[in-house]
Amino acid sequence: MKHTATTVLAAALGVTLLASCGGSGGSGGSEADGADAKTVTLVTHDSFAASEKVLEEFTDRTGYELEILRSGDAGSTVNQAVLNKGNPQGDVLFGVDNTLLSRALENEIFTPYEATGLGKIPEKYRPEGGGTAVTPVDTGEICVNYDRAYFDKNDLEPPRTLDDLAKPAYKDLLVTENAATSSPGLGFLLATVSAYGEGWQDYWKKLNANGVEVVDGWEQAYYDRFSGSAGGKGKGDRPLVVSYASSPPAEVLGKKPMPERAPTGVAEGTCFRQIEFAGLLEGAENEKGGRALLDFLTAEAFQEDLPLQMFVSPVREDTELPEVFTKYGADVEDPATMAPERIADNREQWVKAWTSLVLR
Repeated sequence: MKHTATTVLAAALGVTLLASCGGSGGSGGSEADGADAKTVTLVTHDSFAASEKVLEEFTDRTGYELEILRSGDAGSTVNQAVLNKGNPQGDVLFGVDNTLLSRALENEIFTPYEATGLGKIPEKYRPEGGGTAVTPVDTGEICVNYDRAYFDKNDLEPPRTLDDLAKPAYKDLLVTENAATSSPGLGFLLATVSAYGEGWQDYWKKLNANGVEVVDGWEQAYYDRFSGSAGGKGKGDRPLVVSYASSPPAEVLGKKPMPERAPTGVAEGTCFRQIEFAGLLEGAENEKGGRALLDFLTAEAFQEDLPLQMFVSPVREDTELPEVFTKYGADVEDPATMAPERIADNREQWVKAWTSLVLR
C-alpha cells in the first residue's frame, strides 16, 4: 500500500538487493524449480518497505538473495504482470489488492501455493474463489484525508462523507488518483459505486463540476498535490486527498514530543476496505525461493513490521499493533466493501465510464 512515511519510503527506494537466507518450511523443490538458484525476485509497487532488522531475519532463514523490482503503482504492477504472463519479471508479486485481484486471477498469472502462515489469517481476508492462488498479507481502508491546518485556518469543517465532497464549500480542494492506473483511485471509485449504485456517474459529474483533480498515482497525489503531507513540505495546494485511514500515523512518526493529534485527519464516511495479496508468479524461474518468500510474508516477524513500514494492518490475528498506529490512525467501523465477483463483472466497464466522465 502507498502510505509510507517519507523517511521510510526513501530508505525503501534505496534497497534493491537483500542478502541471503535459509530454507523456509513448506518450500520444497528441485534444481528445476530453483533449488540451486541464488536469487529470488519480488515484483511490487513503489511503496514496498521492510525494516533492516526484518530483512536480516529473512537473510538468516534462506540461502537466497532477494531482488526487489518496483513497478510503479499497484495498478501498473498488475498490468505489467498480466502483459508478462508466462515470462514474468520475477518470482513473487506483492501488492495486488481486492480491487485488482479479479484481473490477475482471470489471466491466471499465479501458481497456487499455501503459505505456512495461512492458518493464522482469518477467512474474511481470503479471496472467495481465489483458493491458494494468492496469499493475504495486509489490510487497510482507502479514505479521503484532510489537512487540519487548512480547515482550522479557514474556519471550515472538514468533510465527513462522500456527499460532503460535492458541496460548494469544498470546491477545488480534492485530489484523487486515476482509477485506471492506481489502486487507491480504483478503491475510491468503488466506494462511490457502493454508496450510490446506478447513480455513481451522477455523483462523479458533481465532483467534476466541483473541481476534483486527478493524477496518475498515490505518491503524486499525496506528496506533490496534498497540502498536508510532511513529505511534500506543504508545496501542494489541495487539502483533501484520497489516501488511507492509516496515513495520519505516518505524519507523526519520529516527532518529539509526540503531538496530541496528527496534523491530518480522515473523513471516515468515505472509506473502502482494501486487502493486499502476494502470489507465486506462473513461470517463475525460482519457484522454491518464491514459496519461501511467501512463507516469510505471512510470518510473525514481517507481519509485525508492516504497520510502521507500509502503514497497513497485518492480516495475522495474533499480531500486536504499535501504539503510534492505534493512537493516530482512524478506527473505521463500517468501511464500504464489495464482493470480488461484482468487481470482476463490472470493473472494466466502470473504469471505462469513469474515464470518459472525468478525463475527457
